[in-house]
Amino acid sequence: MRTQILELHTGGSESITDITRQCDEFVAQSGGDGLLNVFVPHSTAGVAIIELGAGSDDDLLANLDDLLPADDRWRHEHGSRGHGRSHVMPAYIAPQTTVPVFSGRLGLGTWQSIAVVDLNVDNPDRTVRLSFLSSG
Repeated sequence: MRTQILELHTGGSESITDITRQCDEFVAQSGGDGLLNVFVPHSTAGVAIIELGAGSDDDLLANLDDLLPADDRWRHEHGSRGHGRSHVMPAYIAPQTTVPVFSGRLGLGTWQSIAVVDLNVDNPDRTVRLSFLSSG
């Protein structure tokens, strides 16, 4: 198994960061078939496969705001107002995903992208672990 670490700066606001290009470059080195696992080792971020750039990313953030409002209802209450929702979000958008790889290319659909979803405005830096498990 081959692994690579990506360091992301997501900023001080809610964000969706496209990492498809980095994932593509990572699996291209293999030239073979297998599985790419994308994992965010943070309790307040997730990984989504979603269409980006056509409004879906804004829709996702708006939906998460409706579902998990940044208010005072959260028992986990250190950090900025509503921080507890960031700790609940990975139950909805998991901190990992697996993508099939065929001949060194991601097996994504035409409009699918791999993105890190981060609602935590208190932590602007994220780590992503890419792991490629070859089938051969």
